[in-house]
Amino acid sequence: MSEDAKEEKSKDTDKDSASAGSTVGEKAREFVLLTIATVMLAFGIYMFRFPNNFTFGGVTGIALLLSEVTKIPAATLVVILNAALLVVAFILLGRDFAAKSVYVTVLYSALMYLFEFIIPMEHPLTDEPVIELVFAIMVPATASAVIFHFDASSGGTDIIAMALRKYTSVNIGTGLLIADAIAVLFSFFIFGVKTGLFSLCGFLAKSLVIDNVIESINICKYFHVVCTDPEPICNYICDVLHRDATVYTATGAFTGKEKRVIMTVMTRRQAVALRGFIRKCEPSAFIMITNTSEIIGKGFRASV
Repeated sequence: MSEDAKEEKSKDTDKDSASAGSTVGEKAREFVLLTIATVMLAFGIYMFRFPNNFTFGGVTGIALLLSEVTKIPAATLVVILNAALLVVAFILLGRDFAAKSVYVTVLYSALMYLFEFIIPMEHPLTDEPVIELVFAIMVPATASAVIFHFDASSGGTDIIAMALRKYTSVNIGTGLLIADAIAVLFSFFIFGVKTGLFSLCGFLAKSLVIDNVIESINICKYFHVVCTDPEPICNYICDVLHRDATVYTATGAFTGKEKRVIMTVMTRRQAVALRGFIRKCEPSAFIMITNTSEIIGKGFRASV
């Protein structure tokens, strides 16, 4: 084998090792963030939702309603319901059921059980239900958004949705919306009009907060750069920022001159660096930067 071939093989081996290390590091980071988000989710629900009987739907809403009727602590009912749904998931969805979802569901249930014994909540933290409602919405919704961002779930009615999607043609979003609305409706009869209205407000606001947080997490910068010499900019994008770009030729409508257009997508941090480089490299370049939160492809989200 020639020296050049040996050197090339060595480079390929180094790249494979670096890629494997990067993958392990990314997985570890995912599970750390999932753990933090799950702790936030359990804390927010246990500390703010349960003491105030805020029923936003899902397993926690069902647990609150059953707790009022059976007098079994809501946290205990969450553990029982999630355990039962996990069994159903393995029966209906098989071993391919997402490991991350199992991890989050088990950790969430365990934290609920732990909080019940360490921090017994006999009454709300404050006498300000509006403030408690804000935290009951914001903390769990933010945590749920992070969990959804990593394609995981905290179990509960999400498991039912996955089973329905696999075995039926039911519109999952509509089904879950109806189920949550029914839970909110029952809160009016079981907990009274005041708590029911608070629950309705939380039910309406929850999905908006989750959607906005997910969009904020996923947001990237979409560049259109009109310039005369794309080579230095493309080299910077590929060699320094480790992204790719598409270059095509365009003609100015007013001047009739031929220009080159660079199209690329960056994270927010990379976007700042690229904008600064273009200003130094070619100050006359015309730069259009747009926010986007749905990027599917290599280096971003995997295609579905």
